[in-house]
Amino acid sequence: MTQSEAELERNLVTRLTGLGYEPVIIGDSAALLANLRTQLFKHNEKALGGIPFTDAEFEKVLNHLDKGNVFHRARTLRDRFALSREDGTTAYLRFINMEEWCRNEYQVTHQIPQEGSYKNRYDVTLLINGLPLVQIELKRRGIEMKEAFNQINRYQRHSFCAERGLFNYVQIFVISNGVNTKYYANQRKQHFKQTFFWAKPDNSLITHLDEFADAFLEKCHVSKMICRYIVLQDTDRILMVLRPYQYYAVERIVEHVKSSRKNGYIWHTTGSGKTLTSFKAAQILTGLPKITKVVFVVDRADLDYQTTKEFNHFSEGSVDGTNNTHQLVKQFGDPNRRLIVTTIQKLNNAVTGERHDKTMQAVKDERVVFIFDECHRSQFGDIHKRITEYFSKAQMFGFTGTPIFADNAARNLLGKRTTKDLFGEQLHQYVITDAIRDHNVLKFSVEYWGKLRRKDGSLIDEKVAGIDTKEFFENPDRTEGIVDWVIANHGRKTHGRDFTAMMAVGSVDMAIQYYEQFQAKREAGEHDLRVATIFTFAANEEDKDADGLIGDPDFNITNTAPENRHSREKLDQFLADYNALYGTNFSTKSNDGFYNYYKDIAKRIKERDKEGFQDKERVDVLLVVNMYLTGFDAKKVNTLYVDKNLRYHGLIQAYSRTNRILNDVKSQGNIVSFRNLKANTDEAIALFSDKNASEEILIEPYETYVEQFNEGVKELLQISPAPKAVDLLEDENEQLAFIKAFRKLIRLLNVLTSFSQFSWADLFMDEQTFKDFRSKYLDLYDQTRGQQGEEDRASILDEVDFELELIRRDEINVAYILSLLARLKEAETSSDENERASVDQRRKAILDLLGSEPQLRSKRELIERFINENLAHIATPQDVESEFDSFWMAEREKSLAALCEDEGLEQDKVAEIISDYHFTQRMPLRERIVAALLEKPKILERKTLIERVTQKLMDLIGTFDDV
Repeated sequence: MTQSEAELERNLVTRLTGLGYEPVIIGDSAALLANLRTQLFKHNEKALGGIPFTDAEFEKVLNHLDKGNVFHRARTLRDRFALSREDGTTAYLRFINMEEWCRNEYQVTHQIPQEGSYKNRYDVTLLINGLPLVQIELKRRGIEMKEAFNQINRYQRHSFCAERGLFNYVQIFVISNGVNTKYYANQRKQHFKQTFFWAKPDNSLITHLDEFADAFLEKCHVSKMICRYIVLQDTDRILMVLRPYQYYAVERIVEHVKSSRKNGYIWHTTGSGKTLTSFKAAQILTGLPKITKVVFVVDRADLDYQTTKEFNHFSEGSVDGTNNTHQLVKQFGDPNRRLIVTTIQKLNNAVTGERHDKTMQAVKDERVVFIFDECHRSQFGDIHKRITEYFSKAQMFGFTGTPIFADNAARNLLGKRTTKDLFGEQLHQYVITDAIRDHNVLKFSVEYWGKLRRKDGSLIDEKVAGIDTKEFFENPDRTEGIVDWVIANHGRKTHGRDFTAMMAVGSVDMAIQYYEQFQAKREAGEHDLRVATIFTFAANEEDKDADGLIGDPDFNITNTAPENRHSREKLDQFLADYNALYGTNFSTKSNDGFYNYYKDIAKRIKERDKEGFQDKERVDVLLVVNMYLTGFDAKKVNTLYVDKNLRYHGLIQAYSRTNRILNDVKSQGNIVSFRNLKANTDEAIALFSDKNASEEILIEPYETYVEQFNEGVKELLQISPAPKAVDLLEDENEQLAFIKAFRKLIRLLNVLTSFSQFSWADLFMDEQTFKDFRSKYLDLYDQTRGQQGEEDRASILDEVDFELELIRRDEINVAYILSLLARLKEAETSSDENERASVDQRRKAILDLLGSEPQLRSKRELIERFINENLAHIATPQDVESEFDSFWMAEREKSLAALCEDEGLEQDKVAEIISDYHFTQRMPLRERIVAALLEKPKILERKTLIERVTQKLMDLIGTFDDV
């Protein structure tokens, strides 16, 4: 018999009670506040002199707590509150004991009811000092955990902000179906893929709810996670919580520093969040009294954009990004500056420059901890000895995603030395197979294209294996064939250009050649891809050794040796193209100008995943030699085109630019290799994971997904033999079975279409039938969405994730429909009998498209009415767009007027709100909605009314303005 959700909940409460939580019944919001009053007094009894809160004093506490969003409240939780008491004294209240985290008050409760926009009940809540800091949502066994995740999202929209907003103090959410259990920080915008399993130190997962409760929800541990291992990221104003391997790495480093003077290193695979881990380690170490300084060291490229941005996310102003060594030395001499973030170049200058010696003498014999990011970098070998010789009590820790082992130590500037030789003991390991298993990074899809054809169909090269000559690889026929391949397949690889691709080539000469071919074809009208490139003015040599050490960027551009002038002049031309495309003004005339160009490219690519990013600012293909192939993390990069020899850690580093987790659309990192790197790929994977791990890191071949899709079609047709039969699925269990079966096909198709050889002919369902089923699937989504939030409604479809992002296609928009309508009008008025005969078929295709594209469904009724009522009266195809615009604006004005009349709003003020929204892309402020009302609502009615009006405004904008 399957364990019910209620039984799962009872068992969890019993287990938590056994772990020392005090069970408490919270029947309503008044009981929640009363309990908070009791627990806060208990926690602060000494500070309060044993005198309980008066009603007025507790009201002050509540007013202090009831301010700001989740991020602001996370700060409030960690700060003290100066309470002015009625007797004239001041008591400094703590809402949580951050330093001695086990010394807090712990309670467990369940089924707390709250009513905001709708009434909800929350499964299991952990109260610390009376505040709800951990919320656990449960589903019975067999139900997807994602449904619990979606349920929490619904609570965040509907009720967490109600009743003084105490549930916005939740720091950690836990979701479980008994068998699988995950946790994540309270961050509203994150995707389900940003949820984590807990694990043991050896990375073996703890998934069962009972084991998770014992390990993670134990009072001291969960408090430690809240107090020490949640990071408040300032720039984006979000909460981040460390994953288990990050936790264990930091704990090992801290333990090592407390108990020994030995060095050590952390091997966490590329893309696993080493910057967050290292920041947290540095932050904690600065709090140890015996440590004078903690110095975080990176190479210049990482610091100036990547690490500066990320460290300042975590602690604003923590990084000095200047090239001024004097500023670094000043920080070493400042006794109040415990954490220093610097470049390896400035650190080298500080310990070798005689003029700095007087200041540096003050710390050279103090206990200084160094943390090195990507500690295998080649230049570190020379500086390692200088640092250890200069700082007599230095303790050094390295982070790397790809360590130097004996196998890959040959021919690099470290000589034969390995990471272990430099740093000693490996303190924690989290390899790429661990990360893929835990869904913390994506698998790779690797395609090898050795045979390319000219436009006349003839083969350019038949034998790639074993050929390794500059003349062959830089042959213009060959590179033009690759450019043509990229132009033809880029949209498929990047989901209609929704992602950026990088292209790694073997030399500066090749970068120039490739860029000029892309640009010539763009000017000839063969494509409109936005291609950018950047390289430094080093000698234009092929990396013949291909030993895996991707060269580090050199930003000193003063080198104008004759062999480099040509490449600099070319880059100036390419910068002019970039400036014209993006309205910028970069040049190579100064080091700062070149470096600002480097940063602008990075920012442009990294911020594609931010809300409000303008598509006109995108880069489609970034063409590089060495830059950006290590240490550059951008979630919206999903493809790497490779025409460059790569081995060992250089190969893994380059491939890993594509495998950052984002959403369901990004199902894998795509690698398209135009060189025979199969043996090198297998060798690198074996070295950095497991000898038998290739199939775990690389996705299955195309034929496997075809087979899985076709099996899925058979399953779907057993539930619904045809699209029309979906309408007959009246039972919700049958509807759920259809939703899951078709969603499985959507997921598989998302992977299939990324393969260059994809063809509908290989599948047991043609494209039109798939679209017809998709329309029925979306009908069920609309039906479910319309019913969500109804009081006391219990439906098994309520929290099903329809994963609409997998069927969203931005190119199908109103403009596209208008072009189809113009063609339909042409057919109606054509002298060609066959064209006139196709009118009904064309009309049906347009109506079907309106039903199958999610972004058009809100506009469907209006567009259908325009087709049925207006199209016949339009004189020529050229008039379709202007007539539609007139129709659209008239309907918009009607809808706006109706909204204002229904809700009692001033139309001019509402128009201003909509105009401001288009400019800022931010939801309207509550105060502006209230100001637009003709009659001000009562306080108790205000919240519901504002939410209703806001939703209606967003619906209107979504229907009429997002075209």
